[in-house]
Amino acid sequence: MRIKFLSPGEMTADQKLVYDESIASKRGRPPEPMFAWLASPEMAKHATRLGAFLRYDTSMSVAESELAILVTARHWSAKFEWYAHKRMALAGGLDPKIIDDINARRVPAFNNPKLKVIYEVARSLHDAKCVSQPLYDEAVKLIGERGLAEVIGLCGYYTMVSMTLNTYEFGLPNGEVSDLLP
Repeated sequence: MRIKFLSPGEMTADQKLVYDESIASKRGRPPEPMFAWLASPEMAKHATRLGAFLRYDTSMSVAESELAILVTARHWSAKFEWYAHKRMALAGGLDPKIIDDINARRVPAFNNPKLKVIYEVARSLHDAKCVSQPLYDEAVKLIGERGLAEVIGLCGYYTMVSMTLNTYEFGLPNGEVSDLLP
């Protein structure tokens, strides 16, 4: 770990405001990357607010959101992100076979067309750095303009999270081992 987790008593007034707001949010606790972002309290405030919205207030189901997050974690090989969101994806009903395929960098088989298009949009954003017109049209048809904007937001936000976790070398909780493949 390249940063020291500040206790509330060690924080500046601005940092403490961000910390307290994160505890009062739907999350109920500060997200791990926030401790790195606190170097810039204003950024931390906006990033944690965006993260709370994307986790709890989008038009997508938990499985749909977590799918986009796992594709992003896999793209960035973010072990902590994968560890945390794999558990949430399973709890949210995402098929374990889909999760295993993403981990192994295989294209999963989908029975649900919405999940398939979310996966394809997320993969396209990370791999091709764009979304083709046919994929865009299919996404708008299946998840709507709002859903598409939210998938893009999830991929972008969790890219920032993954970069933060990787840069500051966040480890897994004591006793946990990553199952994220190389």
